[in-house]
Amino acid sequence: MNTLLLLPEVQTYIHQQADSLIDLNTLILAGSPFKNITVQELAQQIQGRRKAKSKLHTWYNTFGIYYPPNLNLEQTSSEDTARYKSTLISGITLIDMTGGFGIDDFYFSSVVKKVIHCELNTTLSDIAQHNFKVLEAHNVTTYNGDGLVKLNQMDAIDWIYIDPSRRHDRKGKVFFLEDCLPNVPEHLDLLFTKSPNILIKTAPLLDIQAGIAALHHVKEIHVVAVQHEVKELLWILDRQCADQSIRIQTINITHQGRQQFSFILQEESTITPEFSVPKTYLYEPNSAIMKSGGFSSITSTYPVTKLHAHSHLYTSEQYLEFPGRSFEIISVHPYQKKELKKLQIAKANITTRNFPESVATLRKKLKIKDGGDIYLFFTTDCNGQKIVVLCKKAKSSGLVLIDKDEA
Repeated sequence: MNTLLLLPEVQTYIHQQADSLIDLNTLILAGSPFKNITVQELAQQIQGRRKAKSKLHTWYNTFGIYYPPNLNLEQTSSEDTARYKSTLISGITLIDMTGGFGIDDFYFSSVVKKVIHCELNTTLSDIAQHNFKVLEAHNVTTYNGDGLVKLNQMDAIDWIYIDPSRRHDRKGKVFFLEDCLPNVPEHLDLLFTKSPNILIKTAPLLDIQAGIAALHHVKEIHVVAVQHEVKELLWILDRQCADQSIRIQTINITHQGRQQFSFILQEESTITPEFSVPKTYLYEPNSAIMKSGGFSSITSTYPVTKLHAHSHLYTSEQYLEFPGRSFEIISVHPYQKKELKKLQIAKANITTRNFPESVATLRKKLKIKDGGDIYLFFTTDCNGQKIVVLCKKAKSSGLVLIDKDEA
């Protein structure tokens, strides 16, 4: 960490170049205008600030922030997901065993009295410590070392937070909890001797059933999406919980607000949805729900029917706010090339659900360009027939705050 980068004139230069449209390679070729500061160090700060503009608004708008290498920024939580995580915890003390850049800990510090940020990488630990001071998060203390070692030195605390590294020295990028660092399943008994509550962040690629099998005492699983893209899975472990009634909470954070839906995992297989042909409106669940697998539970919360057991599309006569995309059905057609040619559609948005052909294949076969106001859903209906549902977007607030227990 080169503290000369924090000089006011250097910070001003970094801000000016980051906010300009100039190519980073052009800046590197021009060299560094500052003594004892390399152009590579300047480039790291400029690139970091550019990434922060869309992902970390508070950091972007704060003068004097020091940015880590690009890989650390890519792995860190976004500000939206960090803010959401802070709503899940409370108490006096939290230890973050894999602190990283410290985005999550900044938000944890707003809801607990003391946060301990642990980080093995000395430079990253120093960067986080500096930024906590700049951001006036004075109740965060940093520890440069193994989080497990620090935890063993502590008395009982309220929460343990872990974001296991998914990069293994020998195996490369990994997807199973047992291959991550630290190996949470291996140390779970130790963790529960220090705290009754554990919050774990994993990549969305982790299979939910595999995660439950690897962990114990799972109370809740939060599937978090930002702008319709699943970003992370959050696992809340409770020492008193026995994995018998796991709540799945899905959340899609959008510019308009939050779309939320929750259900009990063990109840999903006991619900028999009603099926029907397309009615007046068509609904496609958001990405968080698609990841959660709560496809039958939706029908016990919302007055909708399914098109097919495996299509995961829903329909209703009356319009309703739904946690996903909503469409008004214009017409429904059998999947026949001659029939579709009669519609004379040159441009449309195409989605396939439980359909044997890909979007690319359909576009080539039907000569339909991407875009426009028309939406075509190629799917299978409740009678097993291949159909095409022609739709337009339904008017919606985009904000759904309905929980199964409140419906």
